[in-house]
Amino acid sequence: MSYSFLRESKLYIVYNGVKYRIYTSSAITFNQTFAESSYSVKTLHDQSKMFEQSIINKANPADFSFDVSLTAEKNESILLALAVDIDGAIAAESDIEPQKLKEFDMYVQSGNTTWKISRCFITSAVLDFIPDNPFTLRLEGQGTKLERVGTQSYTITSDSTFTESSTRTPLIVYPSVTLGGTAVANILSCNLQIQNNIEWIPYETLHNSLSVTDSSNAMFPIDYTLDKRIVSGEIRQYHTNNNYNSHDDFSTNVALAITGKKVSDNTDFFKITMDPAVFTSRLNPEEVYTTSYDFHSADNTDTLGTQITVYS
Repeated sequence: MSYSFLRESKLYIVYNGVKYRIYTSSAITFNQTFAESSYSVKTLHDQSKMFEQSIINKANPADFSFDVSLTAEKNESILLALAVDIDGAIAAESDIEPQKLKEFDMYVQSGNTTWKISRCFITSAVLDFIPDNPFTLRLEGQGTKLERVGTQSYTITSDSTFTESSTRTPLIVYPSVTLGGTAVANILSCNLQIQNNIEWIPYETLHNSLSVTDSSNAMFPIDYTLDKRIVSGEIRQYHTNNNYNSHDDFSTNVALAITGKKVSDNTDFFKITMDPAVFTSRLNPEEVYTTSYDFHSADNTDTLGTQITVYS
């Protein structure tokens, strides 16, 4: 008997025919559950007493999450692209077709199994700009179906394999923020979240439900539409005698630029500009008083990739 250990698992994604090895900085989580519905059934001996009979004939979307440290070599840049870009072929016809996110297949190879989640996409991406920790991209997503496709020696099908660099150099960055052209001083932390809100198209039909006997012929999600995208986050700064009036500030039309600067040499590694952006500030009475700026983009989020002006 052999066991599978999560720490020994390897993560791969296949996008547009290219296979990428993804080095996570946290445990990989993934699962898929089945939806259960019930109805009341009377008993033969006592029509006033009823029990609940269950029906299971369809699966919920598969879920996954993992964290990746962004490196100087940018081997993991594909993940950032998958999080921010809309499928170009569909976006060009967005007036007649629902918009879609870029999709990929995800594989997890463990001690004795290779798992596959088909037609994956990113639903949430968070960037943490914290000087005390490596610059990290935290991802969550969904897919249509989780299945075991083979053993640990299963060959992942792809047209080619991404050539990664021989080194991996995690980065520590500190946030530099300008709000309306004015630098925000004494920043404690900053984060940026990209939220892709999707709607699954109903995939349960009466005909298919009657033929379900087990998981092999259950109904699985088929397609979805992108409802909306939200780009938001929080900037937290120390509350000092230089910014004591910032606790009740707000704006519905302001330019916001967030830059991740390398601690090693103060050069820019990542920068995103939102113009216009909306923000409100709030006071945090803690051991050390802080002020938080909660913001979200009021710009066209379909072109989010073009708003990232620096990634090098």
